[in-house]
Amino acid sequence: MVEQITDVVIIGAGPAGLQAAVHAARKKASVLVLGRVENSSISQAHVENYLCVDGVTAGAELLRVALAQAIRFGAEVWPEDVLHLGQEGELFTVKVESGRQVTARTLILATGTSRKKLKVPGEKELLGRGVSYCVDCDANFYRNAKVAVVGNESAAVDGALTLTKYAAEVHLVCKDLAVTKELGEKLAASSVVVHKGRWPQEIVGEKAVSGLVLDSGETLAVDGVFVELGAKGAMELATSIGVLLDTETFSFIETNKKQETNIPGIYAAGDIAGPPWQMAKAVGEGCVAGWEAANHANRLKRIPESV
Repeated sequence: MVEQITDVVIIGAGPAGLQAAVHAARKKASVLVLGRVENSSISQAHVENYLCVDGVTAGAELLRVALAQAIRFGAEVWPEDVLHLGQEGELFTVKVESGRQVTARTLILATGTSRKKLKVPGEKELLGRGVSYCVDCDANFYRNAKVAVVGNESAAVDGALTLTKYAAEVHLVCKDLAVTKELGEKLAASSVVVHKGRWPQEIVGEKAVSGLVLDSGETLAVDGVFVELGAKGAMELATSIGVLLDTETFSFIETNKKQETNIPGIYAAGDIAGPPWQMAKAVGEGCVAGWEAANHANRLKRIPESV
């Protein structure tokens, strides 16, 4: 049985990702968009400084129209978070929260860059001394330790499950859980201690984290606190497969004028590709990335198979 390969997989369903989907699909590439439009930063905004938008328009309405356009041109959309990226030769693998895995000829990273903070006392002060925003980066430092993960979505649950392979004790603090049935079942079958309906009030410790104070008044004695709010961070996904960041601030992905990264077949567009943080820039870069990714996929398909 021949494995189905998608030409262009786009991670992110904001302005950059959806514009990329439109242009890639228009070039007759098979396109899959991964992400939820309501998680885009523009979803809660009002737009008035965008070409052809007269007056103030709700960002959510623009995204609704954009999503319908992408689907109409042939793109498939899965409203799921991405958990892991991999590379196998010239192809890429993408694993999503439902457990499904996709093989792609090209990837477009269009997820934005913001790291959501807890904004509680001790978070800033203990950053790098027990407070982390990247399980995949720092899990190895917590072998046989006690840790807590904070978050309500797929990144938090996946992070907690990953930490069970390293830490002696793993707590998950969440107001509620918004994950797929499959991920929820994996959590239920694991050793993770879930504190549902609870939320952090303070991270305590002098030179390093020693505890997490919950709104119930309980203090969890932990050595590390991982903040995983929302989907898995764009930088975390990108750097896990060797995508290079800018050399000055390490806060966005380096691209050329074709939106190419340092890895052939991987493109980036929108806020993840650097300032200015404007929808007009995101849409323009999405157009270029979608066009170039489709071209790259078509070139790969024309390469004769080796005997």
